[in-house]
Amino acid sequence: MSEQAFDADNFLKTLTAKPGIYQMYDSQHKILYVGKAKQLKNRVSSYFRNKGLSIKTQALVAKIASIQVTVTHTEAEALILEQNLIKKHRPPYNILMRDDKSYPYVYLSNDKYPQLSYHRGVKRGGGRYFGPYPSAGAVKESLNLLQKVFKVRQCDNSYFSNRSRPCLQHQINRCTAPCVNNISEQDYAESVKHTVMFLEGHNKTLIKELADEMEAAAAELEFEQAALLRDKIQQLQQVQATQTIDGDSGDVDLFACELSAGAICIQVLFIRGGRVLGSKSYFPKSHLDEQPGQILAAFLAQFYLSPGSAREVPAQIVSSHELEDQGVINEALNQASQKQITISHKVRSARSQWLKLAQQTASQNLSSHLANKQNIHSRFAALQEVLSLADLPKRMECFDISHSSGEATVASCVVFDQNGPLKSDYRRFNIEGITGGDDYAAMQQALKRRYARIKAGDEKKPDILFIDGGKGQVGQATQVLEALGVSDLMVVGIAKGTTRKAGFEYLYRPDTGEEFVLPSDSSALHLIQHIRDESHRFAITGHKQRRDKKRRESPLQDIAGVGPKRRRELLRHFGGWQEVSAASADDLAKVPGISQKLAIDIYTALHNS
Repeated sequence: MSEQAFDADNFLKTLTAKPGIYQMYDSQHKILYVGKAKQLKNRVSSYFRNKGLSIKTQALVAKIASIQVTVTHTEAEALILEQNLIKKHRPPYNILMRDDKSYPYVYLSNDKYPQLSYHRGVKRGGGRYFGPYPSAGAVKESLNLLQKVFKVRQCDNSYFSNRSRPCLQHQINRCTAPCVNNISEQDYAESVKHTVMFLEGHNKTLIKELADEMEAAAAELEFEQAALLRDKIQQLQQVQATQTIDGDSGDVDLFACELSAGAICIQVLFIRGGRVLGSKSYFPKSHLDEQPGQILAAFLAQFYLSPGSAREVPAQIVSSHELEDQGVINEALNQASQKQITISHKVRSARSQWLKLAQQTASQNLSSHLANKQNIHSRFAALQEVLSLADLPKRMECFDISHSSGEATVASCVVFDQNGPLKSDYRRFNIEGITGGDDYAAMQQALKRRYARIKAGDEKKPDILFIDGGKGQVGQATQVLEALGVSDLMVVGIAKGTTRKAGFEYLYRPDTGEEFVLPSDSSALHLIQHIRDESHRFAITGHKQRRDKKRRESPLQDIAGVGPKRRRELLRHFGGWQEVSAASADDLAKVPGISQKLAIDIYTALHNS
């Protein structure tokens, strides 16, 4: 018996317009998706409209067998409930964080002789917590530095209270041995104060205070103490130089989002006390066609609001894109943290530098993720299945054309093997002798030059040739290959769909005449998008370089008889190239070194170009 379709019309007739959350289930009553809404009726209705739904959303709707809703007082309350349910059920169509463990902290106890230690989990009463740090390694690195510089004990209380003589840490000059009263309570408290100043990011104040103490010790002829203080200052200055961007302070979390070839990278950068403590990369999977602002909103809400996350919310949050429902998220974070949180995406000074760093890191890490051998192999295997190939493709090429209204046309050829982009085999072709803007002629010229070399054995032949274009461009490719006698090569066209958005491309195979669209979450499509985007990037870069070089060149440079000296004389006489272009042949002949015949040649060249 076939599954009965969800009766959306009757369901929507009775649905309230109040805020709340909705849970979508399949026929096996397994949860598919959890969402929140300011107005439940409007939001849920949007899934069942006749047109405008993305392929991924259509796939979700096709699986819906039932929907349950929970009404809330406010949209912020709905957001918190949504995150609780996502954490509990982990629905397949929601953006999910792969790693939702709480972050580690440095803990300073409130004992008579306080202890520094590593802490992860629920914060208990007493003592102070510094962080969060991006990883256990970052905490251990900080503890190691503090142990060297300030020598505050890191042993646990049971070990500390049962010592009768100093331990190894004291012998290697990493602890002042308060366990055997080797240091006064006042001096130990001073070391703890300096430790707190460092952890709070007050490095400049701390260094100034230590410098004053060093000078005082030197004045009292206590040179050994002065040398110890000097060493502390040097170590702190080294840390400050590697961790601080001058001109700003405070606690900030920055979120940058990068999308490419069906993959997502979210980079989180942690700033505490004006210091970059570290960063962490996440690669969430999106089963719907969200934009960066939507992805960041879903991720950020889950990052802070998931139950049990125990993450401290800093006073400022910066994102690379404007968040969807930013006001709602802001309100929910204010409620959860019991303090006023600021969320922004347009920032200046140090925060702008930090955000740029996060974006660059996200882009780099996404490139590395896409180049991961395991990911590449699975995508090649998916492509083999989609194209019904007998063997896994070993080498693929993709061509693209770039120009500005026909100016400085450049064709690119990028190569992928089973390890991903093979940049040493990339090629660019400067296209000459065609009508400006004729992409067909440009593609034909580039393919002739490339595949003539392949036919001669100077280059390796690929298994698949991708053409960034539809039937017309693919037709040029097949004509060139037939004329050159290059056979046993599959040609595939990548044409943009009607929306011209990533994920809606259709593929064309001239050997079968088949046109088909792959699901937007297909690994094969992601590989095709990757090689297409890389060829596009490589072509645009080459075009810009060629165009800029041409625009920097003098329009007189290619005229026979006009060398550097005569160009300089023309410029000195008229004052600029615009004035040279506007001059008549008679005026040009008045310039020293320019004959009447050469003046006519210059005038003709300038006015015919």
